[in-house]
Amino acid sequence: MADNTSSVQSPAASSPEIGSAAVDKSIIVFDIKPWDLETDMQELEKNIRSIETDGLIWGASQLVPVAYGVQKLQISCVIEDDKVGVDFLEEHIMEFENDVQSVDIVSFQKI
Repeated sequence: MADNTSSVQSPAASSPEIGSAAVDKSIIVFDIKPWDLETDMQELEKNIRSIETDGLIWGASQLVPVAYGVQKLQISCVIEDDKVGVDFLEEHIMEFENDVQSVDIVSFQKI
């Protein structure tokens, strides 16, 4: 009886580039709310964009009215799922505690 095991390969062994070429990414949109009207939102955005790590790319942003003249910063980013986590980003954003009251995820989509 012939041994057929030598001709059988696992899918990963037959195409190693599939696992390494595919990078799971997500796009996240955050709402970042300030404590009050006196918060310098341009400076806050500059501080948020200063958060840098491998696998993180900041995208578009806009100021959105909340109430009584207060605006929130809505900012998007693309992350590589294996390198950057949402908790990491939220913790680093909240480190600007004198300016940031809260951080909410508006949308989270795999791309």
